[in-house]
Amino acid sequence: MRETCSMTDILTLCFFAFIAGLIDSIVGGGGLIQTPALLINLPTMPIPDIMGTAKFSSLMGSSASAVQYAQRVRFRWRILLATIAAAFVGSFIGARMISFLNPNFVKPVIFGLLVVVFVYMLLKKDFGQTTKPELIGSKPIIYGLVFGFIVGFYDGFLGPGTGSFLILFFVAVVGFDFLTASAHAKMVNVATNIAAFIYFVAHGNVLWHYALPMAACNLTGSFIGAKAALLRGNRFVRWVFLGVIFMMILRYGRDIFHF
Repeated sequence: MRETCSMTDILTLCFFAFIAGLIDSIVGGGGLIQTPALLINLPTMPIPDIMGTAKFSSLMGSSASAVQYAQRVRFRWRILLATIAAAFVGSFIGARMISFLNPNFVKPVIFGLLVVVFVYMLLKKDFGQTTKPELIGSKPIIYGLVFGFIVGFYDGFLGPGTGSFLILFFVAVVGFDFLTASAHAKMVNVATNIAAFIYFVAHGNVLWHYALPMAACNLTGSFIGAKAALLRGNRFVRWVFLGVIFMMILRYGRDIFHF
């Protein structure tokens, strides 16, 4: 079933796509804004169509901010490429599974993890403020493959907050500061968005009349957000990250406890 495309819906979705791009380019979590906006404004659309439309918009924004980060941040290519490869595969599989599984079964686990992360970050104020020495040996490749696949699968299957989980991985496991973690997470996020988008577009699950203008607005927001992160540094990124984690806790808490 296809809804009539109205200018009001397009303008509303473009506004939320811009805000999503702005937030997502800094700490991830843009899906917490963009996906619910699509679900609310297009209530009769199939979920795969919603996800495919959101993925195209997110892909454009992620690519724009990734280019900016690449010009200012030194990448650690061993762990980055391993994470990208595993995330790409995981995202494609996750997008395939969305038609067969109920995403609600993972929400309680995610909710609990987010609460722990939020409390830990509030108490440990130096978390993510400096970068630790580079991992040696096979560790970065193993970590990248394992976490990349898990987060990639989540992105293709459920989506919201993927960038935030990637930042958490790069800070807590790899030892990056927030700004470096954001840059690496954005590169991986581009890969997961491409993988999921390939699946959705191949199955006709993109509403192009919404996706194209949303993508333009998401890209604009991402450009501005990445600029702000690079100019303001780690402390700014940390506080925005805490805000997004809190939003995710409220989002998943509402879904689980129905408040």
